[in-house]
Amino acid sequence: MLKREEFIKTFSGKENIQPFIEYHRESGTEAAFVEGLAGSSAALLAAVAAVKTTRSYFFILPGKEAAAYFFNDIENLLGETEKSYENRESFFFPSSFKQPSKSTSEEDRTGVLLRSEVLNRLASSSSRSLIVSYPEAVAEKTPPLGEVKKSIFKVSLGDKLSVDFLMELLIDYGFERVDFVVEAGQFSVRGGIVDVFSFSNDYPYRIEIMGGQTESLRTFNPETQLSESIYESINLLPDINAPENAGREKESIFGSLPENTCIWTEDTGLLLDIINNAFEAGVFDSEGFTRAVELESGLKAFRITELRKRHLSTGKDRVFSFDFSPQASFNKHFDLLVKKLWDNTRQGIRNILLFGSPKQEKRIQEIFSTLQKSDGILHDFDHESLLVSLHEGFTDNINKIACYTDHQIFDRYHRYRIRDKFPGRQALSIKSLYNLKPGDYVTHIDYGVGIFSGLEKIEVMGRVQEAIRLIYKNNDILYVSIHSLHRISKYSGKEGTQPSLHRLGSNAWANLKKRTKKKVKDIAQDLIRLYAKRKAQKGYAFSPDTYMQHELEASFIFEDTPDQEKATAAIKKDMESQTPMDRLICGDVGFGKTELAIRAAFKAASDSKQVAVLVPTTILALQHYYTFRDRLKDFPVVVDYLSRFRTAAEKKKVIEAAKRGDIDILIGTHRLLSSDTGFRDLGLLIVDEEQKFGVASKEKLKNLRVNVDTLTLTATPIPRTLQFSLMGARDLSYLNTPPANRYPIITEVHV
Repeated sequence: MLKREEFIKTFSGKENIQPFIEYHRESGTEAAFVEGLAGSSAALLAAVAAVKTTRSYFFILPGKEAAAYFFNDIENLLGETEKSYENRESFFFPSSFKQPSKSTSEEDRTGVLLRSEVLNRLASSSSRSLIVSYPEAVAEKTPPLGEVKKSIFKVSLGDKLSVDFLMELLIDYGFERVDFVVEAGQFSVRGGIVDVFSFSNDYPYRIEIMGGQTESLRTFNPETQLSESIYESINLLPDINAPENAGREKESIFGSLPENTCIWTEDTGLLLDIINNAFEAGVFDSEGFTRAVELESGLKAFRITELRKRHLSTGKDRVFSFDFSPQASFNKHFDLLVKKLWDNTRQGIRNILLFGSPKQEKRIQEIFSTLQKSDGILHDFDHESLLVSLHEGFTDNINKIACYTDHQIFDRYHRYRIRDKFPGRQALSIKSLYNLKPGDYVTHIDYGVGIFSGLEKIEVMGRVQEAIRLIYKNNDILYVSIHSLHRISKYSGKEGTQPSLHRLGSNAWANLKKRTKKKVKDIAQDLIRLYAKRKAQKGYAFSPDTYMQHELEASFIFEDTPDQEKATAAIKKDMESQTPMDRLICGDVGFGKTELAIRAAFKAASDSKQVAVLVPTTILALQHYYTFRDRLKDFPVVVDYLSRFRTAAEKKKVIEAAKRGDIDILIGTHRLLSSDTGFRDLGLLIVDEEQKFGVASKEKLKNLRVNVDTLTLTATPIPRTLQFSLMGARDLSYLNTPPANRYPIITEVHV
């Protein structure tokens, strides 16, 4: 496995790249023109220059998407994601508006925070910075660096500091006092502890003050309240876009950059044209944005490296010529990829495969192994693996190095990532508590349904504590410690109906739980009988994954979530066992359940077994048919469907084909359960939203699934999800939790 540092060193030592590095080590404002780039080679050259020099860099790409991909390439090549916040060098500088228009100037809070991070870095640190931006963000004015420095309030361990003074300062800075901080611009006070979400860090700070002195400084995760890092000093920075700062004079970001900064643009002329057009269209105004003429003047004060033909000519420009070509498209034809790698090896071209995860690397190695065994002539080729994700592959024709990205090989969508400042979790947490409003219905595991009435400070055994105030029937009040949040959930019931409040001290809630437990036991008994029958039956043990299975999964255009990976592995393990599978996949709409079903269906079809996909409605049958067909179009699998949309002749033809075994995957409504419908060799039954089928259909399903592997999909929990009660769980507030909260991404349950 090739290391990231070795990869950078491979290119930095090449003869044609050395002059380019020396150019960036020199002082002065002499411009340079770079030609012959392709794919992510520009990011590679930027990373090489950053590693070999100490100057700062400001990269301007034509648009936000291009800038975000370039930023990700730089981050991955330099290993920035593995560094702590204090040691980072690369920053993304976006616009602070979702749409930079006078009529729709809605503020982007994440954008404000990211811009503030950059200004804080430039104002408070002498370390070099690698900043990536785009025209709209560059044109937006920023406060002068001197004003930013004045706005920074530094707090260090041992400083004399009072809570009252800090509160007044934060209010003057425009911070909002709240019960719990969840986003930038907020602060809270609890005794001698002050939590501040400054515009200068990913996470909020927790400042502990004792005896008028700063005792502790650390960051913490607002979702979990767990500490992240400990500091000796911190900088508190207000919102630079706050209304109270609107009247202050602002300037171009170029006025804040260090003198040794080198500015990279793809096309300086295009950059200036974009800004000019925005002014002419009335999108930008002179108050908040810098005109192109001023930007052009500011640009000339720095060294410029331009990657396209149009550039600012000073009469003594230098040209650096390279010969990079883009990665070839293989359209998931791995035999063509292997042939290309083999040809490269014979021509002395070094093959480097770049992967975003070890899983992708493992998949392609297994595919190579299978292809090499089937064709000995393709056996002898060399390649190296590198765990670095780049947006686009390329070939350096001069130095004979070919770099191929996994997502282009598998034809997958490659998503850019900008650091998420407000990571969310669906479970009830400090943030969800913050989102609760007085008057919202909540459920307490011990006392039932009540009304949330806000937070209140109460005295317990001589100590003041914060508690949640709940109102029950007859205006009874219950105080719940903030340390018992796990016992409370937001009420979720039938839309449009209000729940009845429970009375404290009554047996109504306890009786409801008892009745629910009894129903759970009844369901459990039916399940035990069914599983006893299934246990006595011997099912079919499917073969391990083939290279085509890996190819299918790798071609999924989105990256698997951790829960999808876990569920996929569990499904395969069940299918490869002789015990008939009965697995439930529960997750909200759009979270990837169908993709798991497709993978399971293909695994069954690869073993010459047929698959029945049972859905409750004709629309869903047609939708699944198109989804399965499109995902499996490149594989030797026959997919068809059966519903009332088909004519009588078509239905007869499909049924006969299924009985002959000519159809591998048959999708349909309850028509699949009819006595005239049959399969030559059914190996897998996939049921979508089982709870929507009638009693008669469910009885037929019970008989059908005794010795056939069964996979059930649902976005709404059905009785089988209540199996937690058999494991000793007693938290029946689960029943009042929305599906999205119960299953943040994908949750698999095996009864």
